[in-house]
Amino acid sequence: MSTSSSASPRFDLPEADAFTRPYWDAAAEGQLLIRRCGRCGEAHHYPREFCPHCWSEDVTWQRASGHATLYTWSVVHRNDLPPFGTRVPYVAAVVDLAEGPRMMTEIVDCEEGELRIGMALEAGFRDVGEGTVVPVFRPRTAP
Repeated sequence: MSTSSSASPRFDLPEADAFTRPYWDAAAEGQLLIRRCGRCGEAHHYPREFCPHCWSEDVTWQRASGHATLYTWSVVHRNDLPPFGTRVPYVAAVVDLAEGPRMMTEIVDCEEGELRIGMALEAGFRDVGEGTVVPVFRPRTAP
């Protein structure tokens, strides 16, 4: 959790560190990064310093295509944590990235009734303030 200069704590700001800084810097430039293992070849997300598949430390950053399919979602109608309460309702989701890993995210620019498991999505990026940009997903407009 991060706090801003205001009295309310922020629960939507990640705590970037030296290891995850490339991920957040890439997001600020409109790029989604994942990690890929040089030993077993598997990709993973969220960023870790080791491969969760084979435990190798031979893992590097890779630019993802930004394409995904919707695995599951839930429409959040109530959230008391700042600043989520001012954004309800919103769609919390899990997507399958084209490169293989699953990722928790938010679906934007899509009506709740249009959501379908397996629908094609593309990455977008939201500036949440305080110098932080986070990936979100929207329906894919082109194949």
